[in-house]
Amino acid sequence: MIVALIVACEVGFWVLLAAGLAVRYLLEWRRTSVALLLAEPLLEVVLFAATAVDLKHGARPGWEHGLAALYIGFTVAYGHLTVSRLDAHAAHRLGGAPRPPRPPRHGLARARHEGRLWLRTLLASAVALALLQTAIWYVGDGAGTGPLRAWQWTALRITAVHGLIALTYLVFPKSPKKQQPAEAERTGGGRTLTGR
Repeated sequence: MIVALIVACEVGFWVLLAAGLAVRYLLEWRRTSVALLLAEPLLEVVLFAATAVDLKHGARPGWEHGLAALYIGFTVAYGHLTVSRLDAHAAHRLGGAPRPPRPPRHGLARARHEGRLWLRTLLASAVALALLQTAIWYVGDGAGTGPLRAWQWTALRITAVHGLIALTYLVFPKSPKKQQPAEAERTGGGRTLTGR
């Protein structure tokens, strides 16, 4: 049941997001779009409540309960960012707004961007760890909570791996590509018109 609910929440997230953006930019119903977009966090509340009820009714803690905690953590950390980015793209495509800026691609700006994304992953992991630990206390540590503890380690591994990846952008910053000879010739290669 929990797995089906996770899938339903994910589908519901995208359906509400698409509907909210469509009514905002195609029908110009701003209040309705805000109501649709604000309904999205309710999906996580429903998933959390269903998971708690499932455990309360004696369900053996399993991988699906851990996945639910990770999903809720990810949505808490990345949900608003996802909605904001897609809203900016919809405003550009459907509302005539300027094209949203792309994330930086090079140097320290890219490293800062990756660091901010890692902080979101850290938040997602912290939320998941807290939910998983609460579930462990709720059902009792000796009641087969191994799958929940395994998901705690999974959350920590995801955070560590993402942190290492983000760190590589700081330690080995990506530089812009150098101009190819033909491109340098077309742009003058930085020389004056007299060739000096």
